[in-house]
Amino acid sequence: MIENKELDGGYTPRRLARGKKRTGLVVLLSAIAVVVVAAVVASTYLGSLAQTFNTKTQVIGEAFPDEDSRPIKSPDDGSLNFLLLGVDHGADGTETSDLLEGGGTDQRSDSMMLMHIPEDRKGVYVMSIVRDLYTDIPGYGSQKINATMALGGVPLVVQTVEGMLDTKIDHVAMIDFDGFKELTTALGGVTVHNDIEFYSTDNKKYHYPVGDIELKGNQALRFVRERKPFVDGDYQRVRNQQKFISAVMDELLSKDTLTNPATIFEVIDTVSPFLSLDNGFDAATAAGLGLQLKNLRSSDIEMFTLPTAGSGTSPDGQSIELPDEQALVEIGEALRTNTFKQYLDRVNLQDQE
Repeated sequence: MIENKELDGGYTPRRLARGKKRTGLVVLLSAIAVVVVAAVVASTYLGSLAQTFNTKTQVIGEAFPDEDSRPIKSPDDGSLNFLLLGVDHGADGTETSDLLEGGGTDQRSDSMMLMHIPEDRKGVYVMSIVRDLYTDIPGYGSQKINATMALGGVPLVVQTVEGMLDTKIDHVAMIDFDGFKELTTALGGVTVHNDIEFYSTDNKKYHYPVGDIELKGNQALRFVRERKPFVDGDYQRVRNQQKFISAVMDELLSKDTLTNPATIFEVIDTVSPFLSLDNGFDAATAAGLGLQLKNLRSSDIEMFTLPTAGSGTSPDGQSIELPDEQALVEIGEALRTNTFKQYLDRVNLQDQE
């Protein structure tokens, strides 16, 4: 990781998350990208940006399981794996600090993605994991993967995903849904192409016609959260999330944003209070990664959904998505051997045949 001395010198310890918040995932990749963009194009202002990032973001006090329970990563492996999480705040008023300090809560993961950055830094790969995936949760047997947060907090989520893919996760990040709304507002809205007309389930005033639509604030939030209007439910929701992330990335990496330090400051200042990150990812780390990704464009980011083996019913009668064991083996191997692009190229070619 490339260190930036100016950033490191301005380091201020980040605070542990406090208060009751409803958290989510959808634009976490975008929020990290904001820091990366700022690191690349606003070197004159990095000291101030670092202080904003380090003082306003929140620290996940305990993000990882015991080291002896984790896969081994070669010291020569320069790739990075980020686990991006979003959760729904539970009905019993559990403190966000309880969630981030490692214990189980009543909360369940609302969204989950694995972001892989290869060693050559020539692309970014984002894999969505459907919330109803039925998998082994260490110590609890087979359950839906979205139950991990409630059972053992962030460390158990990490341990479950690492065990599923036999691959070590380097960083963990979460975002509050309020930050999601604020980001879209700071950007002045984003445009996505909507393939299926639908209305918000709990508020019919939010209508999403087919075609190019502009999303901002609550309207954008509902767009990426809805699943009940669709025949394939969570799968279409994931597709909408991916569309939205692509649109945000296009806006963040556009010339208008890259050449406007004021916009960069506004976005970072707006989003940082809603970000929670493991204690190994601070502004200096973000700046180093940003320098390595300085040539990244939205077209270099590829998003897909972890394959499953179809739908089924659990022993207790729940609707579940069955794991595709062969796909898990192949994806894990691609992650460990820095051959993820080759894996996706091969799978895409097979799909076209």
